[in-house]
Amino acid sequence: MNKRRVKKIILMLLDIASFYVAMWLAYLIKYDQMKAIPPELTVSLFKVITVIVGLKFVTLLVLKMYSKIWRFAGITELIDVVVACGIGTAVSMGMLFMISRQPEFDHILVPRSILVMAFMMDVAFVGGSRFLYRLFFHVSPKEVRRHQLKKRTLIYGAGQAGVMILKEINTQGHSEFSPIGFMDDDLSKKGQKLHGLSIFGGKEDLIKTAIKEEVEAIIIAMPSASDQERKAVINAAKETGAKVSILPKVYDLIDEASAVSKIRPVEIEDLLGREEVKLDTDMISGYVKNQVVLVTGGGGSIGSELCRQIARYKPSKLVILDIYENNAYDIQMELKRNFPDLNLSVVIASVRDRLRLEKLFQTHKPNVVFHAAAHKHVPLMEASPEEAIKNNVYGTQNVIEVSDQFGVKRFVLISTDKAVNPTNVMGASKRICEMLVQSYASVSRGTEYGAVRFGNVLGSNGSVIPLFKKQIQAGGPVTVTHPDIIRYFMTIPEAARLVVQAGGLAQKGEIFVLDMGEPVKIDTLARDLIRLSGLEPSVDIEIKYTGLRPGEKLYEELLMSEEGLGETEFEKIFIARPMTLPYEELSMKVGELAKYFEDADALVTAMKKVVPTFKTPEEINTAFKEA
Repeated sequence: MNKRRVKKIILMLLDIASFYVAMWLAYLIKYDQMKAIPPELTVSLFKVITVIVGLKFVTLLVLKMYSKIWRFAGITELIDVVVACGIGTAVSMGMLFMISRQPEFDHILVPRSILVMAFMMDVAFVGGSRFLYRLFFHVSPKEVRRHQLKKRTLIYGAGQAGVMILKEINTQGHSEFSPIGFMDDDLSKKGQKLHGLSIFGGKEDLIKTAIKEEVEAIIIAMPSASDQERKAVINAAKETGAKVSILPKVYDLIDEASAVSKIRPVEIEDLLGREEVKLDTDMISGYVKNQVVLVTGGGGSIGSELCRQIARYKPSKLVILDIYENNAYDIQMELKRNFPDLNLSVVIASVRDRLRLEKLFQTHKPNVVFHAAAHKHVPLMEASPEEAIKNNVYGTQNVIEVSDQFGVKRFVLISTDKAVNPTNVMGASKRICEMLVQSYASVSRGTEYGAVRFGNVLGSNGSVIPLFKKQIQAGGPVTVTHPDIIRYFMTIPEAARLVVQAGGLAQKGEIFVLDMGEPVKIDTLARDLIRLSGLEPSVDIEIKYTGLRPGEKLYEELLMSEEGLGETEFEKIFIARPMTLPYEELSMKVGELAKYFEDADALVTAMKKVVPTFKTPEEINTAFKEA
């Protein structure tokens, strides 16, 4: 017989004994002593009490009072005890009333005051036995040692979410957290108690409280707060030296059984504090719904998120093209699982292969094309510039021309801020792609062309954040190329949503520039990530400056000086003034680049003739430092 079954039997015997004791005590209280009980009430008294005890015990069984885990009992469980004892008493009263109406049992009498007093003692005895067990459990040496091994934790948010987190932590013995108090932005709560824990104050008291209470972890439980509010709390929390975790937003918690299981480490995305993108769903539905949509590079970071966003708008078919089969397979399985009704086709192919593209377009007849396929790693393309031309430039040219050849309605190029005044081969190749889009739009027979330009995407393949995380987990050092290097950042979902939105505006080769917010120092990102891990930069984790990589500049731009910036109807999407160059002339210049594939230096020189703004990193970085 296992321990739990033994405990349940012991609890049952205690309850039966408690019911008996409660009944006899009720009689003693009412009549002072047993001899004072009126003779007419003593007829079959023991049998009557036994029946009442039996009815109460059965009531507890029916209400599953022995299926609860009482070592974590709280106010909810106390209410359950009161309700169960009340129902048991009511059933007893009803049963006695029914019996007393029968002539042969009219002598059985139990005063209602006895039953009421017994009820109150039932609650005290039944509830008391359970809460004494809880008290014993929490003060036992084993439990004390268990709590000592856990992280002393502050819960930021003394509301419904914070209470939910506290209860679940107390219920789950395996949790790493040991809550010692709350913090909350509502300063009127300061000094009050919530479920026995103090509310210490708000953001301004966080560092002082963390030091005084020796806090090792902070859980931010503000699922309904705005991004800016959450960002302010995170910024305060990361200065405490504690490990910071966060509860997702309200809509991420829907239909989830456990909030504690959804607690996650704070990410850099949370520190950006960027509000959610509000989409014009009517516009998007107008050009995506019931259309065949092709996403090249659909297995990559941006491409796969584009596929997720597009799938929500119910295209008649979604076609994913990617040269890397593992990525393509991953997004295929995910979409099949999350969108079982989606008509999905996955094609393994290269955008370099013109004949393969023509066959694909002939077979699937796409109406909308999002072109995300590209080589994007700056240092790798510096070492292999011919590959950047083959894949980024010629691959894009293939997709542009084939789209027009097969009557695609809309073509959207995914571009980058590195295309603006490029200092590296990758950026220059993407600028040529933009120029091809702008130029071809004027000769197209009906396809509407556009490009979307944005900066670094947090968490994308090759981005600096995953690298920093791996380095922190390994104990450091965290490598930063230069203490002054800055970049624009946005999240993958935000970038993809804005690309889909901007796609609805594309017509004549426009370049749409996404609002990237304020630029961020990479050094600051590294230090924030270290602090959010509960460590101290330059103390627990070394930060090592490795020097700028080939082709890397200290800052990125979203516009060239000759490009104007106009507004669109969407607050986070702007439009750069189109720059036209006859397509025939541009195509000829681009075609000549192939002559220099055997000489990297000559190829870079030829690219500078196509992209006059292509400069060396030294020129750009020197100007930046002087400014």
